Amino acid sequence: MTSADTLDSIVARLAYLASGVSRAGYRVFPPSSGRPPESPPKEYHEVAIHDCRPISQGLSLDGAGFVVAQHASAVADFYDEARVRERYLQEVESVVREATGALAVIAFDHNVRSAKGSAEGRMGVRAPVDMAHNDYTEESGPRRVREILEAAGRSDLGQQRAALINAWRPMHGPVRDIPLAICEAPSTSPADFVETDIEHYGEDDLSHPRHRGQIFSVRYNPNHRWFYVRDMQADELLVFKCWDSARSGPSRYTAHTGFVNPEAPPDAVPRESIEVRTVAIYSD
Repeated sequence: MTSADTLDSIVARLAYLASGVSRAGYRVFPPSSGRPPESPPKEYHEVAIHDCRPISQGLSLDGAGFVVAQHASAVADFYDEARVRERYLQEVESVVREATGALAVIAFDHNVRSAKGSAEGRMGVRAPVDMAHNDYTEESGPRRVREILEAAGRSDLGQQRAALINAWRPMHGPVRDIPLAICEAPSTSPADFVETDIEHYGEDDLSHPRHRGQIFSVRYNPNHRWFYVRDMQADELLVFKCWDSARSGPSRYTAHTGFVNPEAPPDAVPRESIEVRTVAIYSD
């Protein structure tokens, strides 16, 4: 585990799955529908969130479960869907490949988050997440890897070690409004993670889900050790692991959530961010 004893920290309220809930679910509707997402019940706990910038060089994906990467993107407008797919996904693949030493990295999905854009119903834009979670489970993780490899014509890599790794970047900095907090993987236990079904609905049909998946919601545990990057800039990325096929040794899940920064000034620029999901395939 990392040493947080000498790090600056803030105390903030983080949302967890409500006590006593053993199974949970989400229903996510497109912003244009005007329907808010349906979410599991949650409860807030005040926790210390440490600035990891001073120890960023000592972090690793197989240790803490996350790293801070430096990367200046050539993409100026992350709302430009075509440009993101043509250029930015390739950039993130390179960042993850460098962070992991993986044999192959495939970026397969991304999302853009902005509280203002979401409230305006901007197409494809969602509000920052306000609940500790992990993007995959033991059911959805391997299934997603199989789907991505098949779609990429790389099913031959299906027997290799695989990890689902996200890369989160602010569109502009410094981020003071709603930073991203990440829980150090070794500070969690398997009992903290609760299987949570999630249904995504498309613009054309609000009655039948377009996609079904499963994530982990997270129960409160006083042993959790939370980190963020103070005043994070647009040329910095938080890269974190959400699932790993290797069951022994490396960290496998990394809980994360946005949070209201109590030290943010009243005139703080609202956060806008882009997050890319990738699968990394390791060599034997």
